[in-house]
Amino acid sequence: MKFKNARKDLNLRANDSLYKNSKSPFAPKLYKDLNPKGFKIFTFKSGFKKKNDDLLIIVFDEIINVACKYSLTSTPSAPIIWDKKNNKGSCRALIVNSGNANAHTGYIGVKNINTYTNQLAKIISCSTKDILVSSTGVIGEQLDPNLICKKIKLINNSNKKMLIDAARAIGTTDTFIKTAVHNVKIDNQNIKVYGFAKGSGMIFPNMGTMLSYIFIDCEITKKILKRLLSDNLDETFNSISVDSDTSTSDTLMLFSNPLKKINVNSNYNKISKVLNKVMKELSLKIISDGEGIKKLIKIKVIKGKTIKQAKKIAFSIANSPLVKTAIAGEDANWGRIIMAIGKTKEKIIQDKISIKLGNFLLASNGKKNKKLNFSKIDKYMKNKIIKIEVSLNLGNSSSIVYGNDLNNQYIKINADYRS
Repeated sequence: MKFKNARKDLNLRANDSLYKNSKSPFAPKLYKDLNPKGFKIFTFKSGFKKKNDDLLIIVFDEIINVACKYSLTSTPSAPIIWDKKNNKGSCRALIVNSGNANAHTGYIGVKNINTYTNQLAKIISCSTKDILVSSTGVIGEQLDPNLICKKIKLINNSNKKMLIDAARAIGTTDTFIKTAVHNVKIDNQNIKVYGFAKGSGMIFPNMGTMLSYIFIDCEITKKILKRLLSDNLDETFNSISVDSDTSTSDTLMLFSNPLKKINVNSNYNKISKVLNKVMKELSLKIISDGEGIKKLIKIKVIKGKTIKQAKKIAFSIANSPLVKTAIAGEDANWGRIIMAIGKTKEKIIQDKISIKLGNFLLASNGKKNKKLNFSKIDKYMKNKIIKIEVSLNLGNSSSIVYGNDLNNQYIKINADYRS
């Protein structure tokens, strides 16, 4: 297999050629769009990528409340360092660039953020502490702040864009746009909850798992925003894995766009439920766009001692290269699932384990099912969505996580993507 020399383009302004012919089979036919109220979306082609817009600027009509979750990585990007140091839960503007992660760039990386946030703060008359930033792309390359500053000067004379435009501008190896829009009726008012995300590689939870920005069109306090995020994180963005690699730039932000006032406390469950729909939809779109994906894998571990145990085992299966390649090769090699369970070193009883592929019981009571219909199983393995269920028969706890297959296209993309 021959790859072009990635070093010919040291600042990797784009990697469009790597994935333009590898669109996910799970790409939606229709993308949910929205012309939001309460803020303006601007996108620009600034030069971080060779093609298409690569800079997103969102300016809110007023200072609003926001809750953020970031990657727990020990090597965070400059934007995460900057956000955590400067922002206290209020936001007037958001700046996101794609094509350069501004990660592992030292003091200069943070200084460069100061340059372009100061520029925007002057234009929209706010404090830099009310500006949030994100970057995604190549790690280790210094970001040129002037590329952003030049476009910031144009926002007063630029046409505002739609939700789809925002999603498109922040993409890297994404092969399709990721947006979600849902409505809920509260106190006789229609409340919109919507957002957009990017992510297809270097995806593994430790929050945040990618870049994602979600908006609720009602007034919510900072404290409740944080609670909403925490309550809906584990079964959405923290239940997906493309390649078991946690990004340096993972970010999730939840904004309260105060267009309407409702009784949040008495309607918390309603708000949480619709937010969960948006978060789940975006997280599933991310895992469904895993680099080179051909198959989506749903792993359900049931009857564990604890949720923590069930989730640990589920992720061990999802992240196993041997399981992922078996799925890619449409090989029902359930022995690899047994291996992935065992390597967690969780206290289990081997003779109690049962394993299903779809509706087919492959093993139970510690041994292979003697009545397997391999022709039917082989046919099932050709499906785009493969379901694995493991019963530990130890308790009442369960967990569901999503992964995908590992094939030649993933290797090709990442062997030729200087990241």
